[in-house]
Amino acid sequence: MNDATTDVKQCVDEMITQIRAEIANNDLSEMLMIGIHTGGVWIAERLHKKLNIEPPLGKLNIAFYRDDFSRIGTHPQVTPSKLPFDIEDKHLLLVDDVLYTGRTIRAALNEIFDYGRPASVRLAVLIDRGEHELPIQADFVGKRITLKQGEHAKLTGPEYLTLEITGTE
Repeated sequence: MNDATTDVKQCVDEMITQIRAEIANNDLSEMLMIGIHTGGVWIAERLHKKLNIEPPLGKLNIAFYRDDFSRIGTHPQVTPSKLPFDIEDKHLLLVDDVLYTGRTIRAALNEIFDYGRPASVRLAVLIDRGEHELPIQADFVGKRITLKQGEHAKLTGPEYLTLEITGTE
């Protein structure tokens, strides 16, 4: 199902509904939120605001934690991660834009555990495109999509968020 017209706002609203239910059902009112650079941060900023989460938003840049770092190198403008809170024994909500292989999430978890040991980590993604290579599943999903061989989903922004589907037809 190639859906190039995916409404990002509608996906974010779906995520908010799911997250609010989880917070209410499991007393996670003091959950900390962390977005993965760049698209995950854009989504996390919207979720953070709409969920009225008081602690500041954490931002991870996993460039040095990727398992393909030696092959692709780093982007010349790598920014440092910013976790303006202690994560030890805290409940975390990790946010990314597109879940595909699971390798980005694995890298993010590696970095998070370098900061401490959280009580729990839940994953929220705008888009889950399936075909995971690692045993990683999102707890909160805006939308699940299936793409054809060679197609890619990319979030563009940050002011106006758009999901672009590119690749072969």
